[in-house]
Amino acid sequence: GDVSLRNAAKERNLPLDALEAELGSLGARDNGEAHEFQSPTALIAHILSRFHAVHREEIPDLVALAKKVEAVHRTHAMVPNGLAAALHKLGDELETHMAKEELVLFPLMRQGGNPVIEHPIARMRHEHDDHGAHLRELDRLTHGITAPADACRTWQALYAGLAKLTDDLMEHIHLENNILFPRFSAVESGAGFDRSVCGSR
Repeated sequence: GDVSLRNAAKERNLPLDALEAELGSLGARDNGEAHEFQSPTALIAHILSRFHAVHREEIPDLVALAKKVEAVHRTHAMVPNGLAAALHKLGDELETHMAKEELVLFPLMRQGGNPVIEHPIARMRHEHDDHGAHLRELDRLTHGITAPADACRTWQALYAGLAKLTDDLMEHIHLENNILFPRFSAVESGAGFDRSVCGSR
């Protein structure tokens, strides 16, 4: 989200040295991602199948589970009141976001991009920040996605699904912000654009 690592660590009370060491160990994985998807077209296809389709399938199910848990366990001290509504809001905003990518941004990228592509990219980055805020709210409502010891199977399934959604959405945003969008950074910076980056895999 264009926030320095130092500031992000400070905001979350994390030790910077330890965070840098852990991120360093992930370097090989990130390089592998960049190599695996040699063209934006291949990466876009992966994002559509692995994330867009999966989010659309899973979020409605999580909303239904959340409604059930909130209703059945409404007197429990750890009931995640408001979780269904928060998930529904995330789902609606994510659907709008994904539609913009599918109808505007991704087609531009498949065609090799053009100078106006900086605007939808900037907008998508901003909306990614909004998604991050939604995830923090889900985390708050669920006490860090931690079910109580006496949680029923439905509650456990809800939180397992919620943890998966969180991981998936974070990876989804990472692939776009840090792997896909930078391939068009020449356009964003106003420099000439190299259409060869959009060649077939």
